[in-house]
Amino acid sequence: MRIEVICTGDEVLSGATINTNFSFISRQLYDAGLPVHWETTVGDDRESLLEAFRLAGARADAVIVNGGLGPTVDDLSQETAARAAGVDLALDEAWLARMENHFRLRSRVMPPNNRKQAMLPVGAEVLDNPVGTACGFAIEIGRARFFFTPGVPREMRRMIDEQVLPRILARSGTAQAVLLKRFHSFGIGESRADVLLAGVEALAPEGSVKLGFRAHYPQLETKLALRGSSQAELRERLAPVEAAVRERLGNFILAEDDQTLEGVVLAALRDAGLTIMIAEDYTGGRVATRLAVLTGASDVLRRSVAAPEVTALATAVGLDLAASGVAVDQQAAAIATTARLAARTDLALVALIEPDAGEDRTDFGGHIQIAIAHRDGVIIRRSRLVGGREWLRLGAAEMALDSLRRHLWGLPIDERIDFEKLPG
Repeated sequence: MRIEVICTGDEVLSGATINTNFSFISRQLYDAGLPVHWETTVGDDRESLLEAFRLAGARADAVIVNGGLGPTVDDLSQETAARAAGVDLALDEAWLARMENHFRLRSRVMPPNNRKQAMLPVGAEVLDNPVGTACGFAIEIGRARFFFTPGVPREMRRMIDEQVLPRILARSGTAQAVLLKRFHSFGIGESRADVLLAGVEALAPEGSVKLGFRAHYPQLETKLALRGSSQAELRERLAPVEAAVRERLGNFILAEDDQTLEGVVLAALRDAGLTIMIAEDYTGGRVATRLAVLTGASDVLRRSVAAPEVTALATAVGLDLAASGVAVDQQAAAIATTARLAARTDLALVALIEPDAGEDRTDFGGHIQIAIAHRDGVIIRRSRLVGGREWLRLGAAEMALDSLRRHLWGLPIDERIDFEKLPG
C-alpha cells in the first residue's frame, strides 16, 4: 500500500516549528507494517495545497493530511479538500453541537469563527476528536482515501491511533491485529544491541516478528512488531522472542512499552515505602524534575536541591566541604549522607559532574560521581562521559536515575555502559 503524509502550515515549511507530527505519524505507520512512501510539506496557500492534494491523490492509496483544520483564515484544509474532491462544503450540525457543548462545559461562549471547523466537504466521513474542537474527516480524492487530522499534537496522536490507523489497515486488506512490544534500555548502543539480539526473529514462526531499533540518547528503544488475525495469536508468537530479548539485554532493560525510567523508579520507591532526597549540580535539577512531575511523586520525594557547582550544593544540604576535609572522590558520598540525615529520608541520591575545562575541545566531557545513601551506608558509582554540554547533562541524569533503579531492584549499579570512558 502506497501512503503519503502531507503536513501543512507556513510555520512548518519555514522551519519555525519542528515537524515532530510527521515523525509520530510515520513511526506509527511503520510499526504497523505500513511504511510511508512520500512526505510533502506545504504552506498556507490555496493553490499549493490544491496541487499537493491532486498529486497525492493520483499516486497514493492513502493520504494523511496534518494541519489546517483550525478556525482562522489561514486554516485551509476543508476548503481545499472540497475543491480537490469536486464537492461543496456543508455544515455538519452534529459536530457544531459538539463544539458548542465543548465551550459550554468550560463556561465559555464559542467564538463565531469556530463554526468554520464544522464546515466539511459533502460526503466526508467524520473522524472523532475527543480532546479538541477540530474534527477530522476522510474523503476520496483521485484514487486515494484522504484522512485529515488536526495539527495540535495531542489531538493528532489520538486521532491517528484511534481513527486513522484502523481505517488504513482495513483498507490495506492485511491482517487487522497489530502488536508492538517495546523495550527501553540505557547503556547499550544500537550496534551492540544488534549483535546481542542476532537471530531472535527466527524464534518466531516463519520470521513473523520484525526487530527494530530507535536510538534517542541516552536511551535505546528495541521494538518487536508483528501482525496477525488476533491479539492472542500474536502474543503466542511473540512469547519466545520477548523472553530472549529480556535474557540477552538483561539488567540494561529499564522499562517496557509505555513505561518510563522515572515512572519505574517512582513505582519502586512507593512499593517499598521509601522516601528520598535528591541533590545535583550541573544538571539544572533535571533528575529531580523527572520524578517531581509524576502523579504521586510527593509521596516519596521529600526534598530536592540543585546548584551550579559542588561547593554550593554541599552548603545547601549543610555540609562544609572545606572544613570536613572530604577527598574529591568522596564528595558525592559525603553530600548524600549529610542530605539524607538533614531531610530525614530513607534515601538520598546525589549526582555530581566535574566538567572539563574548555567546551570547544573535541573530547569535552566530565567526571561523574553518583552516590546513593541509605540506612546501612552509601553506594557509589563513578564514570566519565565524553560529548557536548547537553550530552553530558543528559547522560549524567539518566545514569543517576538508572543507578537508583538498579539499587531498588537489587542489581549492581556499576555495570559498564557503552557510552562511558573509564575515569582517569
